Parts: sequence; C-alpha cells; structure tokens
Amino acid sequence: MGKLKLSDRQLYALIESVKLGEEVKPSQQAKRKAFAKYKIEGWENSKLTGIFYSIQRRLGLIDEIIEELVGVSPLILDPWLRAALRVAVEVAVFRDPNEKTIQHLRGLAQFLSKRTHPYVGYYYYDILPRVLEYMPVIDSEEKRLKWDYLFPEWFIRRVRNLLGDEAEELLKALNETLPTSIRVNRLKVSVEDVENYLRKKNVRFERSERVDTAIRILDPFNPEWLFNKGFAVAQEEAAAVASLVLSPKPGETVVDLAAAPGGKTSHMAELMNNEGKIYAFDIDKARVKRMNEVLRRTGVEIAETIKADGRKAPEILGEGVADRVMLDAPCTSDGTIAKNPELRWRLREKNISKVVALQKELIESAWKLLKPGGRMLYSTCSMLPEENEEVVKWFLKRHENAELIPLNGPYDEGFLPGTMRAWPHRHGTIGFFYALIEKKRG
Repeated sequence: MGKLKLSDRQLYALIESVKLGEEVKPSQQAKRKAFAKYKIEGWENSKLTGIFYSIQRRLGLIDEIIEELVGVSPLILDPWLRAALRVAVEVAVFRDPNEKTIQHLRGLAQFLSKRTHPYVGYYYYDILPRVLEYMPVIDSEEKRLKWDYLFPEWFIRRVRNLLGDEAEELLKALNETLPTSIRVNRLKVSVEDVENYLRKKNVRFERSERVDTAIRILDPFNPEWLFNKGFAVAQEEAAAVASLVLSPKPGETVVDLAAAPGGKTSHMAELMNNEGKIYAFDIDKARVKRMNEVLRRTGVEIAETIKADGRKAPEILGEGVADRVMLDAPCTSDGTIAKNPELRWRLREKNISKVVALQKELIESAWKLLKPGGRMLYSTCSMLPEENEEVVKWFLKRHENAELIPLNGPYDEGFLPGTMRAWPHRHGTIGFFYALIEKKRG
C-alpha cells in the first residue's frame, strides 16, 4: 500500500459529509449529498466512502484524541472545526498520508476561515502540528482492545467479564459486516421459489441451518422486489428464532408488546396460518406506519396494530386474554452493532438502568395479559446480563406461578440455566437473548 493521497476537493467532501452526518440520518444520506456537491464519483467514491465509514466507526476514539489535544470536548467546538479535526485525525493518526496530503491538511485553515470565521481557521492551523505528531499511550489491555476494535472501554470491560479470553473474538465479530438476511413469508410463497429467484439473478446465498425459512444473501444484492411483493421480510436469523421459540398456534390470541417494524408479528401470523388474533403494540407513530405496510405486503389478516405504550396493554385489552405474549423488549441493542456500526459510541453505561426499569415494567404488563397456562417470551438484542438474565431472575422471584421453560437450542445456554443466547462470534448472527416463561394453572 502506498501513502494516502487526498486532494483539497476530496478533503472538503469528507469534511462536509462528516459535518452533515451529525444532522442527517442515516449517515450514508449525508455522505451521498456531500459527495454529489463535490462530484465525487467512480473509484474516488469508493476510496472516500471507506474513509468516511472508518471515521464513523472510530468516532468515539477520534473524539477522545481531539479532547486530549484541545483540552475540551469536541462537542462544544464550532461544527466545521469539529468535522475538520475528525477528518485530520483519521488521516494523520490512523492512515499514512503523503507530504502533499499533509500540505492539503494545512490548507484546510483557509477553507474553515471562509466557511465559518477566520479565528476558527487560525485555531485549526495552530492545533494541526499536535495532530500530526500524536502518538497514543496504550498502557492497558482495555486500551489495546479499544484501539484494535473501536469500542468504549466500559463495554470492553463488561465483555471481558462475561467471556474472558473469548472477548476478543466477540469484539472482532461485531466489526465484521453481516450478510443481508431475509426470512421467506410462507403465507405467499415457498422457500424454494425464493431460492430459484435468487439463482435466476445469479446471486449466491445460503439457507440457515437453524431456521428453515431464513436465507443469507452472500453477494451485493438488493432484495427490494421480494419485500415489495411480501415474499420475504428483512430479518436476522436470531430474530426469527424468537417466534419459533414462542411457537403460537392457529386460533390462539397473541399479544406482541413492542412489535414494530413487524418482522415478528408477520412471522407469528405465518406460524398461525393466518388463524386467530394478534394485537401488535408500538408507541412510535412512524414505526407503526411501517409495520402496517409490512403486514399489508405479507398478507397478514389477523393482526391489529395499536399505537400505544405496551405498559398500557392490560388496560386496553383486559387481563388474562392472551395465550402467548411476545416481549422483544427495548434494549441497548449492543448485539446489533455489526448491522449498525455507529451505535457503538452511542452506548452509555449510565443508560442501562433506565432501559432495565422499562423492561421490568413491560414484563409485568406481559404477565397480566397472559391466561393461566399461557406462555410469554422475553427477548432482547442485548448481550448485557442486566437486561437479560437479571431481569428474568428478578421476575421469577416476584411470581411463584411463573415457570421458566428450558430452551435447549438452537443456540447456547444463557448465564441462567434454561435461558438461551445467540452470540455473534459463535453463531454468525446478531447477539440475542431468550427466556420462555409459563403461567402455571391453579
């Protein structure tokens, strides 16, 4: 690999895309807009796209370096200056720029002066030598893992406590891009039909060994047509396992407490042969709209969507009405980082207790909804025990008539016997937790 060459125009495009990325979500939309403005096309586009995503992945680490050099949090700096410093740190600290590129980095002072205020340009020019000379001090295993795998130190500490020497494999897996995963909707089509369609399109794929309707697409391919027709739904294998574990039967009454965007609701309707009733709750208007669209496309006739907080479900539907309750609880979502790389720096240790409080209120609601003899699934896409095993233990202590139904497969046992966990590094899917609980009769 030769040294990195970047022109003025390419640096401007990167800075604008990083700045826009703070305002426009998803960040790829910001990138497209900024790159179009500077006419970044072809090979140039793929080179700069790599750098842009690398900045997104390293954002927390880059900001720590800026804070070390500037003495204040980058979040209080002028937005243009913050974006320019983020790009400069990526280029100077994490890559090997040639002399010309370093000159262009110096020239950014003028670009900033024009964009915002002359003082900002002077200030940047003043700081840049420190950026160019920066050497990190890596004096602990947590710091090394943070630099190698780009996660907050508190998260690395947690993962090491959970998995010991295996922690590094998990961090590595969270940095790998997962292939697109779809679940075939058997209300409309067979798995073979979808596989034949993919073969016709010359797309490589593999069928999941654990879920016979889940297919991983191994080539760059947009399955939009399958989604529009309702022949398939975008869903990870581990998420599809949740509905299989709860296993609702035709004719039953099911409540899905945090249902949007509708992947599990549509899967349960399929397992029920479109016979029975599903009440699908979600509090977010836009997500409910998306869920209605998914249910319409997939031909689900038995689901009623309700825009309301799942904690209110027993008041709305009455108690003891459901044969099954699906509670795929809101969580920190750290198990999905391979799908959402920028999430890693938004994880805050102090937010865990807030999430857990909500999970406990929702699981109590789920319990009120269940008939005697009914079952609920408590699941999350988090890997932190506080959101998983600890919530289940807390719940079982409070309810003598609650019985954990042991799950043996398709994944590994959780840290509480009878529960189950899907691990990114062991199972090649997102991180997921499952606990199946039955309400004893009598």
